[in-house]
Amino acid sequence: MHPSDIRHLLSVSTPALAPDATFAIVAVSHPDEGADRSVGQLWRIELDGARRRHGAQRQESSARRRLTRGISDSAPRLSPDGSVLAFLRPDARGRAQIHLLDPRGGEPRQVTDAPLGVGQFVFSPDGSRLAFLARVPEPGRYGTVDGIGPDAEPARRVDSVRWHANGVGWSIDRPRQVHVLDLPSLDDEPEYPQAPRVVSGTDEGHDGALGSDGDARTSLAARQITEGTDDHTALAFAADGTRVLAVRDRLESDERDLRSVLVAIDAEAPSAASILLEEADGLSIDQLVALPGGALALLASEPVDGRDAIAPDRALWLLDPPTASAPARPRRITDPDQLELTTAGPLVTAGDRVLVHELTRGRIHLHLVSRDGSTQEVLGGDLEAHGTAAVSPFGEAGEVVVFAAVSTPTSAGELVQVRAPEPGGPDGGEARALPSAPRVLTELGADLRSTGIVAPRELEVTGRDGYPVHGWLAVPEGEGPFPVILMIHGGPFAHYGVSVFDEVQVLAGAGFAVAYCNPRGSAGYGRAHGRAIRHRMGTDDFADVLDFLEGAIAADAEDRPGRLDASRLGIMGGSYGGFLTAWTIAHDHRFAAAIVERGFLDPASFQGTSDIGSYFGDEYVGTDPADIARQSPFAHVGDVRTPTFVIHSEQDLRCPLEQGTRYFSALRRNGVPSSMLVFPGEDHELTRSGRPRHRLQRFAAIQEWWERALSGRS
Repeated sequence: MHPSDIRHLLSVSTPALAPDATFAIVAVSHPDEGADRSVGQLWRIELDGARRRHGAQRQESSARRRLTRGISDSAPRLSPDGSVLAFLRPDARGRAQIHLLDPRGGEPRQVTDAPLGVGQFVFSPDGSRLAFLARVPEPGRYGTVDGIGPDAEPARRVDSVRWHANGVGWSIDRPRQVHVLDLPSLDDEPEYPQAPRVVSGTDEGHDGALGSDGDARTSLAARQITEGTDDHTALAFAADGTRVLAVRDRLESDERDLRSVLVAIDAEAPSAASILLEEADGLSIDQLVALPGGALALLASEPVDGRDAIAPDRALWLLDPPTASAPARPRRITDPDQLELTTAGPLVTAGDRVLVHELTRGRIHLHLVSRDGSTQEVLGGDLEAHGTAAVSPFGEAGEVVVFAAVSTPTSAGELVQVRAPEPGGPDGGEARALPSAPRVLTELGADLRSTGIVAPRELEVTGRDGYPVHGWLAVPEGEGPFPVILMIHGGPFAHYGVSVFDEVQVLAGAGFAVAYCNPRGSAGYGRAHGRAIRHRMGTDDFADVLDFLEGAIAADAEDRPGRLDASRLGIMGGSYGGFLTAWTIAHDHRFAAAIVERGFLDPASFQGTSDIGSYFGDEYVGTDPADIARQSPFAHVGDVRTPTFVIHSEQDLRCPLEQGTRYFSALRRNGVPSSMLVFPGEDHELTRSGRPRHRLQRFAAIQEWWERALSGRS
């Protein structure tokens, strides 16, 4: 795979599924160098739901056709009856707005005109309304007044411990508010631009003034139903459609509190909002969805003291409606030590059950959870599921049909279908049958596979203290000997997975072997694994990555002696991976060169500069100055001798630019051969969603660095 092949990384959105499962609509997007952005459209995929439902022979292939031709159409949602498709498309200012479309095709109609664009949106149960989140700017800011640019805006007063967010910038003066929109009929007569006319004073209904050109109205009046400085997330409608449910994220004055407030707002009378859960209830809510009968399913965790969310105990919770004798109290129905849930995709209802995403050993699987907490895996294997939709019941009694957007070792995105039987027999025993084998409905990875991607070898290495370290080794085609690069992921509570990974594939295509693993601190191996480095960063994680590197080289040598050159080693990582790279080269000098990217490098200055600085560093390294210094790569920069390439983004508010510039300056002052590359206009997500031209420039710079550093040794 070459850097320009990132155009073949086609990703698939959460599918919008017709009620009878006869078709699905997905957004397919990919990086485009010419447009210098991610581009994508909506595709309609015909399914075999109708045939299956009536007992006919199953259709063996799924026809698909491009439904829209926008530059960046995304987030398709179908109304409950399947008659209206809503999706996001940038307006003339590049801000995402909701558009409506007949799912059979036609001309989309823009129905919102939010000054800063629209985020999450949901249909009401009867399909007559949409609720959506949109940032509402203070008057006079962000172009709301002509002639007032950013440098002429009034000063900002900050009275909270947080005020900005990566990818957003200032956030305290543009909180996300909840809006409700009554949907028009798609059959309404369009409104037309009005041609100029001259009218006389005697014409009835006119005052003799010149008429003016008028633009067709493209949007409708939405009602803002929340207000104030607090942010809102995790939107849903109540099952009866009368109330909008949202998570309210209150701004703190003294210290960060990760616990949520859950509110229910009357769609007709917003002043009648009620609080369903307070911070005192202890939950940090990521997602919610309404269940039949008025209960709510919540994907939530319980941060210790409201701040410690390291390896969160994320689980599925139920909030039953209150009764005359008992208030509504949430109850946890899954065990976070048995089922490690992730936010990779939305909560989706399947009748009275809920689909959840489980992260395990680099894979993301799907499970159906019943109200009693019993679970059934419906989609497993070597894949990572990122979006789901379901129909229930369907076909045989109790059967659930699940459609999921997944990434695999050979594709960045495909739509798959799987059928799951009812969870138990008539006596409540074991399920009658296992879920069907997944059926792949698309072939979006074909062009990517034609580039000659490398199949990584999965390994588990026993570390120096006997702890198992799980990961992969990708080796280029050929006899070698190949230099080896140790790659470290961010997080730390994140993971490398089985999905095709452009970072690894591009390096392998350039002739470098890549070892990458999930050391202690990573996600997908239980909470004890994820919490192992709390207040101990640079200990077990440091040992794990080095032990995996040595074990991977040794394992390859058993099969192909001499293919890997252990005398030519490099190390690289971003974010927390930047931390561990910088830490490693201060404590181990085996590497010929290093790349430290968007690193968490100085916990002391992280507080007050990072958007998560008010709690992240405190929880991971502690607050005692001695503890901070003990775990700070910046405090140990004087021990570095390895030539180092520092890469950072100018607008990074997660690991601010000063983390990289101060580290680079210290390296240069200490005489360490080093270079720095700074990308303008990019934030912490450069490698995943940055401008394609910047991503290609980054690949070229990295490849040149490794070729210069690793090609000259025998």
